[in-house]
Amino acid sequence: MASSVAGPAVRPGRTKARGAFAGFTLIELIVTFAVMALFLGLAPVAFGKLMEASHYRSTVRHMLAGMVSARQQSITSGRSTVFSVDLEKRLFGPEGKMDNSFPDSVQVRLVVAGIESDRRGGSIRFYPGGGATGGSVDVLRPSGEGVRLRVDWLLGSVSQEPISR
Repeated sequence: MASSVAGPAVRPGRTKARGAFAGFTLIELIVTFAVMALFLGLAPVAFGKLMEASHYRSTVRHMLAGMVSARQQSITSGRSTVFSVDLEKRLFGPEGKMDNSFPDSVQVRLVVAGIESDRRGGSIRFYPGGGATGGSVDVLRPSGEGVRLRVDWLLGSVSQEPISR
């Protein structure tokens, strides 16, 4: 680069219109920081919704797997097996293994046989012949949408169907 006595050197291909000291203007910096602040302000909201959706999907998966497991266990062991939901403690699972919990953001409703219901929750009993007492467990998002896990009383099969508001 060549330098002259008149001023600083100018790089080839660069015009002198902006001057020798190129950089960001104050307006460019303010706009950049405003956009960054907007994104940082929205990040916790998006993260909260993401976590809520994750808890919901996890609850549905574990509940469905627990019901299928209880059915399979009753068929292989030759004795009835119970899948229970405790609404007070917010726990669910096969008998003796109620170690799965559902978060406060997830609402659960039960429809079970009267003999399998109590004030805290209820159960669905699977029989060795493949049948069950039948019933359903609704797992709902805060918006009111969700799924119904239905157990057929005759075949004991577990199915999943959507629930909309």
